[in-house]
Amino acid sequence: MAAASQRAAELDGEWSAMMAAAQTGDRIAYERLLRGCTPLIRRVVMRQGVYADRADDVVQEVLLTIHRARQTYDPARSFSAWLCAIAQRRAIDALRRRGRQDRREVFAPLDYENHPDPSDARQHGMTESMQDASMRGAIDELPDGQREAIEMLALQQMSLDDAAIATGKTKGALKVNMHRALKTLRARFGGDLG
Repeated sequence: MAAASQRAAELDGEWSAMMAAAQTGDRIAYERLLRGCTPLIRRVVMRQGVYADRADDVVQEVLLTIHRARQTYDPARSFSAWLCAIAQRRAIDALRRRGRQDRREVFAPLDYENHPDPSDARQHGMTESMQDASMRGAIDELPDGQREAIEMLALQQMSLDDAAIATGKTKGALKVNMHRALKTLRARFGGDLG
């Protein structure tokens, strides 16, 4: 264990010297430093809990931060400690971003697949007004109970309770009429109602 500690101290001294040289404009020392410290940055980022698929992005952010803040490094202090503090902060930033993103996004591939493509109707030569007119005509041809169910529940978006009160029919009868109307309309439009 003492050998590992001694090697870490030596490495820290080398990195500190390279950073001091980089601060004076030594590009080669700076490149060697960045290549040499990248594995440590990756370990720190992963230890903070950043997922492997995002770790490379966070490592790049750390390297950019080092570049922007390189003049703030004090060669009299530990380079590894300075580097680890930056890596930890960037990892925490990434975790916060991920948390905000996860709260906003929902993984629902079926919703995406079932979402209608607005350009599809135009590709088939039908405008929206033609589709609306065709759908309105099909609804008008439905039997009275089915048409009433479609108009109230789908077009006016009434609740089942409100539609039952308005029509004087039971909820069960409205559900049956709605189901039959949708089945008829799907058959007429080849299964595509949206």
